[in-house]
Amino acid sequence: MHPQNVIGRLSLYRRLLSNHLPTGTQHIYSHELANLARVSPAQVRRDLMTINCTGSPSKGYRVDQLIECLSAELDHPTGQSVALVGIGNLGRALITYFHGRREKLAIMAAFDREPEKVNRLFHGCQCYPLEELEHILKRDDIRAGIIAVPATEAQAVAERLVAAGVRGIVNYAPVPLRVPDDVYLEEQDMTTALERVAYFARKRPPPRRED
Repeated sequence: MHPQNVIGRLSLYRRLLSNHLPTGTQHIYSHELANLARVSPAQVRRDLMTINCTGSPSKGYRVDQLIECLSAELDHPTGQSVALVGIGNLGRALITYFHGRREKLAIMAAFDREPEKVNRLFHGCQCYPLEELEHILKRDDIRAGIIAVPATEAQAVAERLVAAGVRGIVNYAPVPLRVPDDVYLEEQDMTTALERVAYFARKRPPPRRED
């Protein structure tokens, strides 16, 4: 199992190769990929060596083979389903964003307590009553979850996900969660991120204006 920062860079490399190269690009050098990813060429080579991706000194890496190599490491061979708890504005935006974006990773079950949202499809994702969470997760062997509920509900939801067998959680609720050490947790606090940006934008000197 690789460290989380390595997995993060491997995911970034695949996204850059898939979405940000000119059409028809067949080969790429480590320094070109490093420039796109804003890391050093040595870092790119080290990361790719950890998953046995090799290139040619004369041509670099074949793009299609590199994407295939990265996908073999990042994806489950038969695909992986994710559960989403909370179909508010953010939850619906997440489903819309991820719909069809990854062949082997998809939000396949959603949960909410509001009657007008359950038993509906959102971009192909079925929304179930929150009471059915444990049954659906065990039935479909879902081990990854996203929390997009109000802060007051987030910890209880996390505990239910863990009890149902989830081993990895992305938390969008604006509150830190407590989970067991064997559960991987990503905290996505958008308010804190925006406040950091606003703070440093305020503290940086304005650009010089040429007369």
